Amino acid sequence: MASKIQVTTGNVKIGGGAKVSVQSMLNIPADDVENSVKQAIELEKAGCEIIRAAIPNKDAIKLIPALKKAVKTPIVADIHFDYRLALEALEAGIDKIRINPGNIGSEDRVKAVADACNRKNVPIRIGVNSGSLEKEILAKYGSPTPQALCDSALYHASLLEKFDFHNIVLSMKSSNVSTMVKAYELASQQCDYPLHLGVTEAGTERLGIIKSSAGIGSLLLHNIGDTIRVSLTADPVKEVYAAKDILKAIDIETGGVQFVSCPTCGRTKIDLISLANEVQERLANCKKNIKVAVMGCVVNGPGEAKEADFGIAGGDGCGLVFKKGEILYKVSEDKLVDALIEEIEKN
Repeated sequence: MASKIQVTTGNVKIGGGAKVSVQSMLNIPADDVENSVKQAIELEKAGCEIIRAAIPNKDAIKLIPALKKAVKTPIVADIHFDYRLALEALEAGIDKIRINPGNIGSEDRVKAVADACNRKNVPIRIGVNSGSLEKEILAKYGSPTPQALCDSALYHASLLEKFDFHNIVLSMKSSNVSTMVKAYELASQQCDYPLHLGVTEAGTERLGIIKSSAGIGSLLLHNIGDTIRVSLTADPVKEVYAAKDILKAIDIETGGVQFVSCPTCGRTKIDLISLANEVQERLANCKKNIKVAVMGCVVNGPGEAKEADFGIAGGDGCGLVFKKGEILYKVSEDKLVDALIEEIEKN
């Protein structure tokens, strides 16, 4: 179930009834500060609500103030093994740390990070995945099972809890959708920490969106999960658009345009695929909370899409423009999209 504990990352609340937030990660080398900043600005414009940046070494610390100056979106430092980088990132003004306490060495190092994060009220995301499980846990379960992933995450959390640190977000990602879903289901039953959902190494844009939709969507529909990242081998901006689309598809996010379009059939006598793509492209930055339909049949189109606020239905070289199921007028095919956009803009 939705987490009871709430943490705050910059200006974004995670868990405890807060809305599901969308994350992505910079994929520019950390030493390329200029282009990393440009990408962060693009992500913020696309609607990304939390941006993660890899901090692989001390030189990368300088990226943090540059990002903080350029965007209002909270920044997460992705750190592995070196606890000193976590401490330096905190001093540089980072909003959240992604680190696994079990990987940074002795208890005094874990305490140093926990105490520093407590002082600054900065949360820690513990991120485990199928490829990072402890030898003891793998030996116990034989493979990266859902319970193995859950146990690993809770083990890392327990290392922080020793030092009275509970400002924690958990993730248990797998490239296997079924494993990922079951791991998060177990975690939701065994702890109250906010859960960061994602299918790791999901693949290229097409396959990655399918796997992420199946995994993330199914969990959110069962009220599990507090923040999400769609991992794609693609431009990170596309991760944000995909995440927003998943939230719209399951009615968690209702702002902006929702699209309805028919799959076409033998009755279709208009280039509906091109029309649908053009409508979606031209309304990409529309902030109105509306549903728009692009249908291929003038007979059934308006009726089938009557729940849409605006829509068009194609015929043979012409089409209808309609509003809430009521036909407004007929126009030629080449003017259909313009007519639709005009109706949307004037209402």
